[in-house]
Amino acid sequence: MAKSVAIVTGASQGIGRATAIRLARDFSALVLVARDRAHLDETAQAVKAAGAEALVIDIDLSELPAAQTVVDQALAAFGRIDALLNIAGAVPQIDLFEMTDEQWEGGLALKLHGARRLTIAAWPALKKAKGAVVLMSGNSALFPKAPYAAVGTINAAIVALAKAFSDRGIADGVQVNSVLPGPVMTGRRQSYLQHWAPLHNMTVEEATANFPKEAGIARYGEPEEIAELMAFLVSPGARWMTGSTLRMDGGEVKSI
Repeated sequence: MAKSVAIVTGASQGIGRATAIRLARDFSALVLVARDRAHLDETAQAVKAAGAEALVIDIDLSELPAAQTVVDQALAAFGRIDALLNIAGAVPQIDLFEMTDEQWEGGLALKLHGARRLTIAAWPALKKAKGAVVLMSGNSALFPKAPYAAVGTINAAIVALAKAFSDRGIADGVQVNSVLPGPVMTGRRQSYLQHWAPLHNMTVEEATANFPKEAGIARYGEPEEIAELMAFLVSPGARWMTGSTLRMDGGEVKSI
């Protein structure tokens, strides 16, 4: 049986992959969840190389039974859950007036409802372990705009959901926080730049080079930098931190 177990969703790429690999230094076993089996297997190899066990679960968390399936398989394999990091969730970058209901609902189903259901399903095990939960949001929660309204709306809901879970967690001994990354260079960021470029009459290459300046930052963040923050939030050193919303954005948000 593993001494400590963390579930990481969205573990096939980007921040999720970086977080899983980073947590392999602190946890005995990682449960890696995403839809892309091939990339999950690559993450699992890196986790094992770092010294932890890895259980791969390729599943769509937007589907109703998925959350309980993940928890059941994690407990069957390792007997406990000490941390849950909800990172999965790609939301379409489409203008408010152009999004279809299907696109809007798809973003909600994975990032918001998937995280909500998985946290609830894992809660009894987390309560028993006095564990920790992190929900991934994003800076757009603070400034939703028409060209990416769904992202901002869903990220704001994630922050509120984390606050609600943290309130229950005070009595149950479960620590819950949310993280708001700024512009991090991932595959998702590259897709975003493809959408952002024509809105600003730029090529994708020009947009990639100019976006940090437009955002008022020196450079893009790296997934490994966000992973360090995620690792801290589920570490013993952060045990008294709950209900907090932490930004890591290179100074993009200038407000207090």
